[in-house]
Amino acid sequence: LGAALAVLAVLLAGRWPLALACCGAGFAFTVVQDVGDWVTYSDHSRTQLGLYVAQGLGFDAIHAAGCLVFALALGPALVRSVQRFARRLQVRWVSPGAITPVLAVLIAASVGSGLGTPGSARAAGASPVTGAVAYLLRAQNSDGGFGPAPGQPSGQLYTGWAALGLAAAGRAPAAVSRGGHSLIAYVTAGSGITDVGSLERTILVARAAGLSARRVGGRDLVAALVRHRRAGGSIGGQVNLTAFGVLALRSAGVAPGGRTEAWLAGQQNRDGGFGFTGGAPSDADDTGAALEALAGASGQARARDRAVAFLRVSQDRDGGFAAGAGEGSNAQSTAWAIQGLDAVGVDPAGLHRHGAASPLTYLRGLIAADGSVRYSGGLAQTPVWVTGEALMALEGKPLPLAPVPAPIAPAPAVAPTVSTTPAPARRHARAHVPAKPANPVQKRSSPVSA
Repeated sequence: LGAALAVLAVLLAGRWPLALACCGAGFAFTVVQDVGDWVTYSDHSRTQLGLYVAQGLGFDAIHAAGCLVFALALGPALVRSVQRFARRLQVRWVSPGAITPVLAVLIAASVGSGLGTPGSARAAGASPVTGAVAYLLRAQNSDGGFGPAPGQPSGQLYTGWAALGLAAAGRAPAAVSRGGHSLIAYVTAGSGITDVGSLERTILVARAAGLSARRVGGRDLVAALVRHRRAGGSIGGQVNLTAFGVLALRSAGVAPGGRTEAWLAGQQNRDGGFGFTGGAPSDADDTGAALEALAGASGQARARDRAVAFLRVSQDRDGGFAAGAGEGSNAQSTAWAIQGLDAVGVDPAGLHRHGAASPLTYLRGLIAADGSVRYSGGLAQTPVWVTGEALMALEGKPLPLAPVPAPIAPAPAVAPTVSTTPAPARRHARAHVPAKPANPVQKRSSPVSA
C-alpha cells in the first residue's frame, strides 16, 4: 500500500492532476456521507438510497468544485510544504537516563575548551569554516555515522551530508573516524541506501572519498540509479531527483545523457526557477540544484541564464534565500543558491539586491559560537545536516566534489642495527663502531581524526 501511494504521489505531482484527484476525492467523500445518512435515518431500501443520493448531488458537486479550486490555487505549495516538514521534523525520543551522561560530557568539554563562551571561537581568531569543521568532527558518533544533532542516532542522510561538507573543507571522509569506526565504513555499509535520493547522495560521497560507486556494500550503485531513469529522461519523475541524479552520474564518470538534461531544462518554470516537481512553484533550493546539474550541459545556456536571473530577483533583503515566497531566509536554501551560482561561474559575493548583504555574508552570520550553522536567525534545527550543506557553499565547492584522498600513513622508522658478532681487537682502533643508521624517513602529518 505504501509503495502504491508513493507511485500515486509522483503521478499526481502536477497542478492539474492533483486538482482533479482532489475533486474526485471531495465528491466521493460527500457521497459516502449520503450513504451514511441512508444507513442511519432510512429503512435501508434501495428507493430510499436513491433519494438520499439524489438529494445530496447538488451539495456533492459544489463540494467537489470547491476542492478543485482550492487544489488549483494552493495544492502544489501545500504539498511542498508538507514534504519539507516531513524531511525536517524527525523526532526520536530518548530516555532521560541516556541524555544525562551526554549532556554532562558536552558541558564538561565546552567548559574545558572555552567553547561555552559566546563568540569565543571568533575571538580566538578561528575562521568560520574551521569552526564548522570542528563542530562536525565533534558531532560524529561512535559508530562512525552522524545524527541530526550531536548525541542523536546516526542516519545515512545526515552522515552523507556531513561527509560532503567535510570533503568540501578538505577533510578526507576516509580519514574521519570515531571509536575505531570510520565515516566511510558507515556510509558504505549499505544500510538505508534504498531510495533514489540515498543512492544519489552515496554516489557523490563515494566520489568525494576517492572510491568507486560501483562497489559499495557489495552493490553497484550507479547501475541501481540508472534503473530509475525513465523513458522520457527523468529520474524518478522529479526535478529534484533528476538534478541530483545528473550530478551523481557525472561524479561516477557516466554521461547523464542529453535526454535527461533536456528533460530537466524542460521543467523550468516561466519565472526561470525550478520547483521540487514539474509545475510546482519555483524555489531557491531546487533552482540551485538544477543550475549545478545544467552547468555541464551543452545547449542549455538560456536555461542557465534564466535560472540565474530568478535567483537574483529572489534574494531576500537580509541577503539570504527562502524556501518559498514569504517564508524567510534560511541557511540551506541560501547554500543551494550559492552552489548553483558557483557552478555556472557567477560570484555569489556580487549579489546585493536592493542593497542587501551578499548570500555569503548572510550564511556566515548564521554560524553559532560552537561552529554549527543555524537553520535561520531564530531557529537551530538538524544542525549537522545544515552545517554540512553550508560548508560546501562557504568553501565555494559545487557538486560533484573532487576526490579528497586519505592521507598516507607515515612509514615506520627503521631502527638502527648493531652487529652482535664481536670484531677482532686491533691496536689503535676504536673498540666499538656504531652501525650507520638507515636513511631518515620523512614523516607526513595527517589530519586529526574525530
